[in-house]
Parts: sequence; C-alpha cells; structure tokens
Amino acid sequence: MLEVIDKEREFDYTDRDFARIRQLIYDHAGISLSEKKRDMVYSRIARRLRATGTTRFADYLALLERDDGREWEQFVNALTTNLTSFFREPHHFPVLAEIARKRPKGLRVWCAAASTGEEPYSLAITLADAYGSATPPVRILATDLDTQVLTRARAGIYPLDRVEKLPAAMLKRHFHRGTGRNEGLARVRPELQSLIEFDQINLLDPRWPVEGPLDAIFCRNVMIYFDKPTQRRILERFVPLLAPHGLLFAGHSENFHNAHDLFRLRGKTIYEPIRH
Repeated sequence: MLEVIDKEREFDYTDRDFARIRQLIYDHAGISLSEKKRDMVYSRIARRLRATGTTRFADYLALLERDDGREWEQFVNALTTNLTSFFREPHHFPVLAEIARKRPKGLRVWCAAASTGEEPYSLAITLADAYGSATPPVRILATDLDTQVLTRARAGIYPLDRVEKLPAAMLKRHFHRGTGRNEGLARVRPELQSLIEFDQINLLDPRWPVEGPLDAIFCRNVMIYFDKPTQRRILERFVPLLAPHGLLFAGHSENFHNAHDLFRLRGKTIYEPIRH
C-alpha cells in the first residue's frame, strides 16, 4: 500500500510519520494525540525541521532517535499545550484559602502543571492573602514537562494585559509595574516568588522528586492529554503523597470515574483520597 504525501506542504509528511510521532510522544510523555491533531502536529514539528535543517519528517525522526536528549526536549516542548491564566477556574482558590485558615502552621502544595507560571503565582497570592503575610509559612512546588515555559515562569514577568483583570489592590500588593524599558510589563514581587520552587517533572517518570505529605495537589487540565490507563497510574501515585486532609484539584473537563476507588468527589472538580 502506497502512502500519500501532501505535496502542497513544505515538508514531506506521511501517515507513517504522524503515527510515529504519536507513538513517540505517548511513550515519552504519556500524551495521547487523536487523529484530529494531524495538522497541529505538522505545524509544530515543522518548526523543528527548520531549526535542525532537515527536509523530511522521516529524517527528523531518525535524528530524534539518535539524539542524546537536547532535541527530545525541543520535541516535547513543541507538542505540549500551555493555555493558562491568572485565577483560571476561580472556584478552587477560596477552597485553598479555607485550607490555609485551618492550618496556621503552614501548607505544602504541588502545582503539577505550572506552564508559564500564572497558576502557581495565583496559588501563592491566595495563600499570602489568606495568611495575611507577604511571607506566609507556605512552600509551593511548581513543575511542568515543558522547560521553555518553566523559564518564563521563573522570571515572573508578564504583559500588563495578562494581569489587568486582577483587583487593583492585589496588583499593588504582589506586582511591580514596569517603567522605562519595561513599560507595559508587570513583575511578580520577590517575596511571592520566594514561596515557589520551579522544577521540570515528567509525570511518566518512575520517580518524582516530590515528598509528602501535601496539603493540596493542583493537576488541572493535564489528565485530558492522557488515556485512562495512564491517568489511573498517575492518580495511584498521587494518593500516598496527600495528607489525610489533602485535596486534589482537577480541571473543569476532567473526571475520574475510572478511579472511584482512589478518589471521591468533594466539590466541583475537587477530590479527596480514599484511604483503605
């Protein structure tokens, strides 16, 4: 059977190439790409062909399989989606503030999909305000698979249009407004940044550099990229990391019916572990 090559594209891109990319990203990162993602995959990986000077997807994939790690990182970065904003899915943050008020000695939180930093900084703002201190007894581990977005997250610098919907008093407490060359930018205050440790973690790795007990795990809008068996394996590993009172915060389009023996629904996309 002959494969059809779309000659209107800049690079040769066959069904076999797409199938191989789907398998590689699944094996490496657990991301399950549907058939509908064919064009998205082409546009994102085509950038890597240009960067590496290859002219066919087959040649790029051969290069990738010989790679010692650097191009693998770029490949994964290209295929991960990083849609985020400050206080996205806002119903979660009052619940986190309530946990803080019940635990005056402090909290430990893992944000497992930090992206460009808006989510972990939203967590830090929530907890600083809940404790009424710029330096609350809080440690937040913020991780992501994509190393490029983590670099941006560590910097904590955002265009003003990313923060302009935040209340004026919150902006004043937690951000510096740029002037001169930095006009139009806002930077997270150092006190807030000091609450967060950023690190790269692949949720498929056999070991995570994460220690429990955790008061909360925010893993929102991540599981939708995994198939059900992969979701369950990750959820199984979350359970022992959570404190008895700990909660798992999921995304609005995620449900864990396949793991009813691991977590029970506590609120809107909020789950508590089941202890056996």
